[in-house]
Amino acid sequence: MTPSWTSPHGRPLPPIGGRTLIMGVLNATPDSFSDGGLHLAPGAAADQAARLLAEGADIVDLGGESTRPGHAPVGEAEELRRVLPAIAAIRARCPGLPLSIDTTKPAVAAAAIAAGADVINDISGLTAGIAPEVLAAACQSFAAGRPDFGALLPAPMAVLAARLACPLIVMHPAAPARAGDFWTEILAGLRLSLALAERTGVPPHQLWVDPGFGFGKTVPENLELVKNLSRLAVLGRPVLLGPSRKSTIGHVLGRPVDQRLEGTAASVVWAIAQGCQMVRVHEVAALRPAIRMADALAHGLGYDLPA
Repeated sequence: MTPSWTSPHGRPLPPIGGRTLIMGVLNATPDSFSDGGLHLAPGAAADQAARLLAEGADIVDLGGESTRPGHAPVGEAEELRRVLPAIAAIRARCPGLPLSIDTTKPAVAAAAIAAGADVINDISGLTAGIAPEVLAAACQSFAAGRPDFGALLPAPMAVLAARLACPLIVMHPAAPARAGDFWTEILAGLRLSLALAERTGVPPHQLWVDPGFGFGKTVPENLELVKNLSRLAVLGRPVLLGPSRKSTIGHVLGRPVDQRLEGTAASVVWAIAQGCQMVRVHEVAALRPAIRMADALAHGLGYDLPA
């Protein structure tokens, strides 16, 4: 049996496979596109984490820097000031809750894991701080089937994850240079991130991939990503998708950020049909029935999900 992902703290992480896992979004930021400023205080963050857990979240993803388009970059000290008190409050309230830290900064990830987080969620795909031309050349080499890491090794976030025995979610780099057609680019970028992780010592069973819905992609590209998400199966790693409330849904439906639940639900259901193993969402309680029904449909004659 292939080993499942494991927390560096020995905390049980939800099993991969039987049903789609739900990652609840928790932003300790003043400027996130959908809930900025709501959970800045540690107590408010802990309240929201407890609420997400009660609604059915399997893991909560805590971020201290907005990733919305046009966001103002946040320094390491400020990001730590936002997330560390939140982690302490969440751990006091929900000691067994699996918690991921959404950051591209190794120092922030290290401090968050030391404070009690279980998983690193790196939206840069381990490439934060890399010059665009260096990243572009590396992606193109992977697209051509002649991998060349150039100056990318060792990847500091991967070194950290390996040292701490910590699971790592790598997202398709937000804005690499085009490495060919759309799917060639997506697969090349994710293969690069996985190779950076594994070459640095992160075991394959600790790795997830996220194709980066809404990051550096057009509306049609985001739709294509979900439509044919099953193409990521060639990577051999479980897939996380985060379409919740994204602007592509707003564009298709003509709705503001707080009226995108149905579009998120449709995206999640389609993704599950395409083999997605975890979805990152804001509205856990509202989406849970759709996720459960999608799981049942995906199992068909093999349906035997626990109540």
